[in-house]
Amino acid sequence: MAMSALAVADTKKASPQRRASWVAFALLLPGLAYLALFFLVPFVSLLITSFGVNDTSQYGAFYYAFNWQNYVDVIAEYWPQFLRSFWYALLATLFALLISYPIAYFIGVVLRDRPLIRNLLLVLVIAPFFISFLLRTLAWKALFADEGPVVGFLQTIGLFGPQDHITGTGFAVVFGLTYNFIPFMTLPLFASLDRLDTRLLEASSDLYATPGQTFWRVTFPLSLPGVVSGTLLTFIPATGDYVNASQAFLGSPSTTMIGNVIQSKFLITVNYPQAAALSILLMAVILIIVGSYVRRTGTDDLL
Repeated sequence: MAMSALAVADTKKASPQRRASWVAFALLLPGLAYLALFFLVPFVSLLITSFGVNDTSQYGAFYYAFNWQNYVDVIAEYWPQFLRSFWYALLATLFALLISYPIAYFIGVVLRDRPLIRNLLLVLVIAPFFISFLLRTLAWKALFADEGPVVGFLQTIGLFGPQDHITGTGFAVVFGLTYNFIPFMTLPLFASLDRLDTRLLEASSDLYATPGQTFWRVTFPLSLPGVVSGTLLTFIPATGDYVNASQAFLGSPSTTMIGNVIQSKFLITVNYPQAAALSILLMAVILIIVGSYVRRTGTDDLL
């Protein structure tokens, strides 16, 4: 009797826990269904397509076959675009970090006691989001055009000759990437620096540390989660960007990135298997780089 009474009591205790788990699963179900429908299914379709064979006899047609030739062909033909994409993205990420860190420190630490100015500057940081990505890039194209004010000024002071230009160069592409992704770098840095305990900075000063030592030994390590988050939010989309390097915006054939190649394969040459193979390769390389970077920085919990 005693054993049966204990079993009944355990069942009564377990029942609310089971109901709670079912409630949690029911709440997660819409999100899981959304991810399965709009991420997992397209990804599997893309993966299967990457092993297909393009049918040159019919426009846009291909047939499914387990064939690695697409990966071999795109690596052999487009490795310069891959390297250029990662190089441009790396430069843009570094420049965005150098620009965004002082901004985030000023807003999050220096202006901590001035909420009105602080909030105003935060609005200015996110203000570019109020305008289309394409329009912002087109605006810079107009400013950097051969007939634009920037080139005209540089020619006036003798730094540029009649044949020199800015658009269509690697500088213009990296500049566009840096400008467009600065908010993605600034906001995570601000969120990290906003939680910084300024008493630690005072303690470091009391222990006769120089401002440089305080920054590298106290401020920067404590803001590392924001640095990692910001660099990931900048590097990943910058690698696959196809707007800034496009000939219609700031780029030229010599600045083509892998995103431009994928766009061309999907929409112009309509070679879906090779476009899918390029996309899968890009995702795989980015995952390897991101995983190594996060583990080297000791912020595995961000994965």
